[in-house]
Amino acid sequence: MAAESPLAFHHRSEVVLPVEPERLFTHLDDHRRLSSHMEKPSLMTAGASMRIDTDAGHGQSVGSVIRMSGRVLGVRLGLEEVVTEHAPPQRKVWETVGEPTLLVIGAYRMGFSIEPFTGGSRLVVFIDYARPGRGLARLLGGLVGRYYAAWCTRRMAEDARAAFPGPIRGPAPSAR
Repeated sequence: MAAESPLAFHHRSEVVLPVEPERLFTHLDDHRRLSSHMEKPSLMTAGASMRIDTDAGHGQSVGSVIRMSGRVLGVRLGLEEVVTEHAPPQRKVWETVGEPTLLVIGAYRMGFSIEPFTGGSRLVVFIDYARPGRGLARLLGGLVGRYYAAWCTRRMAEDARAAFPGPIRGPAPSAR
């Protein structure tokens, strides 16, 4: 059996927003705002929430560090991410450092890209991820990892839509 490549799984969510790319990038560049769905209990987090901390760079420059920690179902979770690309107003990417302690996904690379679109911007939020390394988490990852990845990218895209409401011009959002 061939070995699974490190970040073998992918999901993306896309939305068209009535806001110029510069303003949208500035809004999304606040990592606490971008990841706010992780700080609120939800069904996808089994009612748990994660605490988000950033270094002095606030997750807004290459090399800046973001940490998340919390508990779900009595299990301590945690991860550290580092910003690997920061190209306002087009693209931002961050990825986990080391092996994150999560239940349904393992290491990941995540980010967003923004391109001008008639009357606004097209936002694509993506995640490339691996299943957790072993044990129950690996089994859970195989069962629900893709649903969690889809939920996460969709939440980020929909939170951006909520921040910039208005008529959407162009194609409807897609998920892949």
